[in-house]
Amino acid sequence: MADRKQFLGDIKADPELKKVLETSRQTQVTEEELQEQRISFAFGNAPVSAKNITKDSVRQTSKKLRLLR
Repeated sequence: MADRKQFLGDIKADPELKKVLETSRQTQVTEEELQEQRISFAFGNAPVSAKNITKDSVRQTSKKLRLLR
């Protein structure tokens, strides 16, 4: 495998990126945000050829389907 220049030597994290990451660690995700992430994930994994699957159709289906626990 070819060596990548970005992985040779010491890597220093961008201080602004580190600050944003630290802030995000302290942020609580709401149930609504989590649900939208699930919908987005499901929509993003739908086949491109399935023209009848829209983000709204995934949202509507997610309200009807429940997993057994």
